[in-house]
Amino acid sequence: MSRSAHPAGPRHADVLPEGHYTAPPADLNVLDPKVWSRTVTRDAQGALTVGGIEVARLAEEFGTPAYFMDEADFRARCRAWREAFGTEADVFYAGKAFLSRAVVKWLYEEGLNLDVCSGGELATALSAGMPAERIAFHGNNKSEAEIERAVEAGVGRIVLDSFQEIVRVAHIAQRLGKVQPVLIRVTVGVEAHTHEFIATAHEDQKFGIALAGGQAAEAVRRALKLDGLELLGIHSHIGSQIFDMAGFEVSARRVVQLLAAIRDEHGVELPEIDLGGGLGIAYTSEDDPREPHEIAKALSEIVTRECESARLRSPRISVEPGRAIVGPTAFTLYRVGTVKHLEGLRTYVSVDGGMSDNIRTALYDAEYSVALVSRSSTAEPMLSRVVGKHCESGDIVVKDAFLPADLAPGDLIAVPATGAYCRSMASNYNHALRPPVVAVNDGEARVIIRRETEEDLLALDVG
Repeated sequence: MSRSAHPAGPRHADVLPEGHYTAPPADLNVLDPKVWSRTVTRDAQGALTVGGIEVARLAEEFGTPAYFMDEADFRARCRAWREAFGTEADVFYAGKAFLSRAVVKWLYEEGLNLDVCSGGELATALSAGMPAERIAFHGNNKSEAEIERAVEAGVGRIVLDSFQEIVRVAHIAQRLGKVQPVLIRVTVGVEAHTHEFIATAHEDQKFGIALAGGQAAEAVRRALKLDGLELLGIHSHIGSQIFDMAGFEVSARRVVQLLAAIRDEHGVELPEIDLGGGLGIAYTSEDDPREPHEIAKALSEIVTRECESARLRSPRISVEPGRAIVGPTAFTLYRVGTVKHLEGLRTYVSVDGGMSDNIRTALYDAEYSVALVSRSSTAEPMLSRVVGKHCESGDIVVKDAFLPADLAPGDLIAVPATGAYCRSMASNYNHALRPPVVAVNDGEARVIIRRETEEDLLALDVG
């Protein structure tokens, strides 16, 4: 069937079913720079290029689905965060968003630190040459083996998440003849305006030690008494995908109040506060994220003001952008397999990936953009739902978006802003093979995480 012969799906906003979309854009060929990395453009034929390479060539060489990471964009975002906060603050890249040895190398070269939250992430960081003193180790249930490896390596900070962990880290450090620098993670009762499952500072959740009821103050008392620990400061993280700075203002005020109480009780002014990460990015044109320099200015002013009010010296600030750095730097490239029109509803566009390479839509009800990238089109927009190939009705990549009505099997489409939490949360559901991550830079492309093979799957199945 030719492209022009496809039966039409619903096209006009006044007759469309309810869903997560806005009216169709005036031109589906125009790419919103907010949701795509810096070097993404369209060539004269309307095909998308990244780092000077056209997507058809990338698809031919590396296959689909695949994640393509704009190295120049990643490095530029690292520099923007580093320059925004200057030498008086620390920027820790949150490795859980996406981590590989190539990424660790880029972080090191661009002057960022790294936080990890598992033994595997720590192993990746150390194997790629990140100095241990530039690593912070998070996690609500670190094993003794993980703690021992971190202490032995000399990580710069371990973030303590419970009363049991205070004792556990202290005992391991003493046994190894070391004094381990630590922060105490405190839940300050601020709930970020975000999805329920990624709001992390209200009391009813697994992370941190509650400020309410004096628990955080008691954790400080215990940490200060233990010879194996050097308490550097307080850590707070209020959520993810945050655009409004109001939550940070309340969080910083409560953390500074705790620092003042510590000074009054113990005669100690702790030198650091870590305000966490969670800064949002643009997944769709409706999102309006802040620039790093705006965030740095706002956080610095908040902390300075609160410390002046409490008559405290301003502590050194740390922040932990992960998604805000890597999220916009990558897109996922898919090949269209089937196009199914449901009269009066929408068109289902099935691709060769799905929830195994991007679980966020199913898990968080996340919204994404999508574009036809192998060519341009002057066809009318049709309301589409991009779905995967898995045996699951919830296998949705993009819930509702407009794609050209002449979309056909074999076309390449791309979902931008998939650098964070897509490859790192990828699975082998239905025995799918996890896609490769390909770094593209200045006309060259190289695999930094290879595509899994059937041999990889079968090697783990010992029969």
